[in-house]
Amino acid sequence: MPKTAAGRKTETKSAKLSANGNNKTASKPEPDNDSAVTDVYDVEQAQAEYVKRRKSQLTAIKKLDKDLLGEMLYQMILGRLFERKCAEVYRMGKIGGFCHLYIGQEAIAVGSMMALKEGDYVLTSYRDHVQAMIAGITPEAVMAELYGKATGNVGGKGGSMHMFSKEKGFFGGHGIVGGQIGVGTGMAYAQKYKGTDNVTLCFFGEAAVNQGLFHESLNMAQLWKIPCIYICENNKYGMGTSQARAMSIANIAKKAEGYGMAGEFVDGMDVMAVREATLRAIERARKDGSPTLLEVRAYRYMGHSMSDPGKYRTTEEIKKYQQRDPIALFQDSLKEAKVFTDQDFEDFNAKAAAAVEAAVKFADESPFPDESELMTDVFAE
Repeated sequence: MPKTAAGRKTETKSAKLSANGNNKTASKPEPDNDSAVTDVYDVEQAQAEYVKRRKSQLTAIKKLDKDLLGEMLYQMILGRLFERKCAEVYRMGKIGGFCHLYIGQEAIAVGSMMALKEGDYVLTSYRDHVQAMIAGITPEAVMAELYGKATGNVGGKGGSMHMFSKEKGFFGGHGIVGGQIGVGTGMAYAQKYKGTDNVTLCFFGEAAVNQGLFHESLNMAQLWKIPCIYICENNKYGMGTSQARAMSIANIAKKAEGYGMAGEFVDGMDVMAVREATLRAIERARKDGSPTLLEVRAYRYMGHSMSDPGKYRTTEEIKKYQQRDPIALFQDSLKEAKVFTDQDFEDFNAKAAAAVEAAVKFADESPFPDESELMTDVFAE
């Protein structure tokens, strides 16, 4: 797995792949490009942040048992390797249409979703492969769906952006920017209406915050005490537009104050910080239905989608965030806490790699939907 944390060499094979997946997602620094870059590469700052987060991770790790910590790490590794494989087979022409990868943001989904209990709901945007697997949809079903095969998660009809499982409490995969925010608010209201103590996690990117539905939903959620936890995955770019060019107030968590709602900024490169912030939000929601806005700031190493050449940022900017790779940070902390060894990490990696290869084999060997399926699932029966 990536060895890109501060104090390590950043030019390992794994680091290069996690940064750009061997495709052209980042341009080399050019005079006419530097002025548009929103971040300045600062190694010392990245190293200081890494040390700070590592100390807090060590404290949080002591609160959890080994099995849960192992599953959290495995899911992060599985998500990273799965998305790399998606990039590989996409370039081979086996996946068509849009394909948005989650590389670099794994700590957000793992830290938040693994704090849930049975009956809780999850909705997300089109960048949904990793969340779907954490929810319990198998890697085989997700990969087959990406291939458009009949054995896919939704029969090959949804593709990359529309994973779904009512049984697993995973309700998409939504292709319209911000569209899931209103749906998630409604589903959380249904939980409250039915008298449960369950909650809904609703993921979206920072660009969705500029949509009117975001503000309408937060206002309603706070007014009616709807147990929805709004998780803004702030990866700093809405497609190719930096947040600095599109949002007048960069502090998204602060927007919660406008509705009297609890809001919190979270380091999205730290899986334990994400988990603890989510647990605080869950406690509020289960207690009296209070909603929460979490701004979880991270960074995607790849382009917005596989068709994005990434000319709007430099390799230097990406390196800044590789200094604090969420998987490397977590592994370092687990090793220092004597929870796992280097051999354990190799075993996790081998297990995840085998799962990904099995998923590809399953997708390759699965049939495409029969022509008779063309008009099914169009209307409710």
